[in-house]
Formats: sequence, structure tokens, C-alpha cells
Amino acid sequence: MTTVTTDDLGGIGPLVARLGRAGQRLRHADRARPWVLDTAVVVLVFLLFCLPDLLHALGVISGDGDSDGPRRLRLLFTRLPVAGMLALQAGLVLPLLWRRRAPAVAFGTVTAVFVLQWAIGAALRADIALFVALYSLTLHGRLRQLPWACVAMAGALSLVAVRVSAAMSVWDALFFLLSTATAALALGLTVRIRRAQLAGLRDRATRLEIERDQRDRLAVAAERTRVAREMHDIVGHNLSVIITLADAGAYATAGAPERGKEALHLIGDTGRQALSELRRVLGVLREADDSRGEPELSPQPRLADIDALCEGVRAAGLEVVYRTAGDVDALDSGVQLTVYRIVQEALTNTLKHAGAGARANLAVVVEDTLLTIAVQDSGPPTPADGPGTTNEEGHGLVGMRERAALYGGHVQAGPAGAGWTVRATLDLTPQDGAR
Repeated sequence: MTTVTTDDLGGIGPLVARLGRAGQRLRHADRARPWVLDTAVVVLVFLLFCLPDLLHALGVISGDGDSDGPRRLRLLFTRLPVAGMLALQAGLVLPLLWRRRAPAVAFGTVTAVFVLQWAIGAALRADIALFVALYSLTLHGRLRQLPWACVAMAGALSLVAVRVSAAMSVWDALFFLLSTATAALALGLTVRIRRAQLAGLRDRATRLEIERDQRDRLAVAAERTRVAREMHDIVGHNLSVIITLADAGAYATAGAPERGKEALHLIGDTGRQALSELRRVLGVLREADDSRGEPELSPQPRLADIDALCEGVRAAGLEVVYRTAGDVDALDSGVQLTVYRIVQEALTNTLKHAGAGARANLAVVVEDTLLTIAVQDSGPPTPADGPGTTNEEGHGLVGMRERAALYGGHVQAGPAGAGWTVRATLDLTPQDGAR
């Protein structure tokens, strides 16, 4: 028993790879110049099957053999002159030039010449062109053309079987001829199905690449939106506080220098807090550098940080009354961050539009699976265009609505008396995928 070792199979992989590359180059060349392959097929059929008959008709080679079978067959067939033989061979072989561009026309032409040839009792080796034409029609033609092609093929081969019935059984001849036609038909269908499968796989791979690129772009866009929202919340809130403190300090410098100095200290503290949060956000975006180590990250804001947020707003001159109800400490970190950002944006808008000297009531209430955030201000101390009189919807309100939508909630904002009210509702029901 022969044992096949790994060394015996070691050269198969590179050989298959080389054959694959060669086949790919041939396919590219065929797509660029399809007439080259069609011409090569015609030339090959002529050299293998037409040239021997021509040489025999010219007497260059002898066709006599020792067996009686071929001699009896030759006696049944009509001897053709060279011109007639060339005409029939051309009618059989030349249509193969357009076997891929017009396979039905090529098959019909070859079949007609084939029937004419056998009707006059001539036999040619070039008859192999009929099977090549059937294979090409199966591979390149329309499938609905195959039934009538098979009927025409069966009729033509039946004529051949009748012609050779004096030398062999009609059924034996039909079996041999129809088996050859079936092999050509099956080979064409196999190659056609294989090409369709490969085309489907290539199309699927292309679609998967497109979907992957789309998912990547959507992920990048979502991340950019998230970062932009975080930057807006951080920068917008702290800048509003700094601007209010700076205005208040400027007024207080002349009459109460100590108040102005206190405002400057508060501006510095608020600026450092903003810088710290910006570093945290940018540190997550920046790739880690081995020489500098991982960025120092601080935890995300939670409900407990709302007290410090309110103190900073109060320092800017806005009176804030903050209360909670329900089990707010049991909320997960994602919900607490959402609540903090919504409250931060609402108080920033109040400070920006109502200004110092206004009053804001802040309430965070948890009832079963519903969380409500309500921020209501008293409006500016003096009549002015505030949130209640503007029709613009800024990025802050859009960001609040996006954050609330993550938890199946919504945000309502509008005038309430002389002031403005922001009311956000979040659904705390666990999602189906959460366990």
C-alpha cells in the first residue's frame, strides 16, 4: 500500500496557486480581447479534425487500415471533392467564431450544415463542431432555447444513426451519439451554474463590503455627534457661567472690590473645571501613546454632582432650588449621566436668557419606571427677549431631546408665565436585550 506523505503534497499548494493566477490572467485577457479565444477554438478544431480529412482527400496520408470496420463505414459514405469538403468544413467550423456572442445563431447554422452533410451521405471529423456549439449554447445562451436545441440535436443525430445502420445497430449508434450530446449539455450546465455561484459570491462580498463601509461611516457619524454633544454641554455651560461672573465682577469692581475678586476666583475655578472635562473628553478620543501613558480620565458626572453644578450656577447669580423624589440613587450610571447633562443644559439656558437675579426650580422625580426632570425659571428680572420670546431652537434643546430619546423619553420646552419651563421624561423600563 502506497503512503502519501506531507512532502508529497507540499508542492500542490503552490501549483494550485500558480494555476489560479494563470486562469485569472487568461480571464482578464479574454475580457479584453474575446475574439482571440474564439479564433483559437476555430484553429484548434481545424487542426485536429478538419486537416486530417483534407490530407486524406489530397492523398497525402492513407486512410486504409487493417480492420474491416472502418473500411465498411467508408464504403457507406459519399466521397467529397476537396472544394465540397472545404465548404462543409467551413460551414461547420466558422460559426464557432460567434459561439459566445450569438450562441443560438451559431448552433442553428452548424446544425443546418450538419444535416445537409449527412443528407448527402458525407461524414466528416469536423462534426465535432456540433457538440461544441451545443456546449456554447448551454453555457452562453438563454435557458429557454435549450429545449428546441435538444430536439434539433436529437433529430440530427437520429439521421446519423439511420445512415450508419448498415454497419451497426441504430440503437447502439443513438446511445453513443446521444451520450456525447448529453455530456456536452451537462458540461455546459455545470460550468454555467459554477459561474453563477461565483458571480453570486462576488456580488455578496461586494455588498458586504459596502454595508461594512456604511456601518463604519454611521458609527463615525454617531461618535462625532456624541462628542459634539458632550463638547457643547461642557463648553456651553461653563462659558455661560464665566460670562455671567465676568459681567457681575465688572460691575462690582468699582463699588465692591472684594466681590470683584471673588468673581475672578470663581471664574478661575469654573475655567479649570471646564478644562478638566475637556481633557477627559479629548483623552478618550486621542490614541494612547506609549511614551506618555494612558490619559488620566475622571468619572462621568452623576446625580450627586448636580449639587456642585447648582452651586456654580448660584455663584453666577442664579438662585436655584433643587429637590429630588424617589429612589434616585438606584439609577444606573447611563441614566444619571443623561439626567446631569439635561439639567446642565437647562440651567445654562436659564442663566443665558433669564440672567442673574432670576430664580429656577429644579426637580428630579422617580416614580416606578418613569423619571421626570422639571426646570422652571421666573424669567428675567427686567423685561427682555428671553427663551420664551425666541423662536430659535438651538443645539442645546436638540441635544436634550437626543439624550432623552436614548431612554424612550421626550423633552418639552416652552414659556410658562413670565419664565420658561423645560420638562423631560425618561422611560426606565429595562430593554428586551438587557438582562
